[in-house]
Amino acid sequence: MLKLHVLASGSRGNACVVENADTGRGVLIDCGVCKRDFFARCDESGIDPAKIDSILITHEHGDHTKGIGVVMRGLAKIGRRPAIYAAPETLRASKPLQEADDAYGVQALSTEHLVSAAGLSVFPFPTSHDTDVSFGFRIEANGDAAGFMTDTGIVTSAAHAHLENVRLLALESNHDEKMLREGPYPYAIKQRIASDTGHLSNNQAAEELVALLSDRLEAVAAMHISENNNEYDLAKRNLQAALAGEGHAARVVCGYQGRLTTLA
Repeated sequence: MLKLHVLASGSRGNACVVENADTGRGVLIDCGVCKRDFFARCDESGIDPAKIDSILITHEHGDHTKGIGVVMRGLAKIGRRPAIYAAPETLRASKPLQEADDAYGVQALSTEHLVSAAGLSVFPFPTSHDTDVSFGFRIEANGDAAGFMTDTGIVTSAAHAHLENVRLLALESNHDEKMLREGPYPYAIKQRIASDTGHLSNNQAAEELVALLSDRLEAVAAMHISENNNEYDLAKRNLQAALAGEGHAARVVCGYQGRLTTLA
């Protein structure tokens, strides 16, 4: 069975480990946290960092890439050098990734090829964000499946297809539309967040969750929750209400900025 460990989720830094529970091996999605937090939350979750086989980068923004250098150096000290995967466009736009490429090498990530690592099959799919390229992932192993999607203004048809019939789902629920509209951000930033290349709102997340419901779905994590335009309880209650309206019993949790959340 798969486990999904949200080490950090939010605008100040993102990192998530999908673990093959049969072997303890896993892949890290994004690396926007410091070395201290990465190793502390691995320890808290029971993840052995020496069993992380690959690092997958969704896109170049700093909250997803800024920790890659320090974390890779920390892993190297324990004898581990996981493969790093990022789109060529992402590599060109990210200084932390360029430095990692010089030191360790970065392999090309695209929607044309799956990534095989840690006994997992990882299928990248496109998201709609204000970058040249951005990805979500479907992860499969031994008949189990997990879906991961953050940093997207809309749900693309490819994204929806890849997220169907998963058991574990990490789904962006970034902002409450009213809080964003009435909040302190400049108008241009509000427009960016609410745009088709911004971030999913609570309502958009709930609509997509209903569209993805299946008997297989067991647990959902509300992800990339804004600290200024949302509240953890509000995002959680919104998804719970959507599930209740459909009579579905999936569990809802939040991915937090400052503490660990695990789906299993």
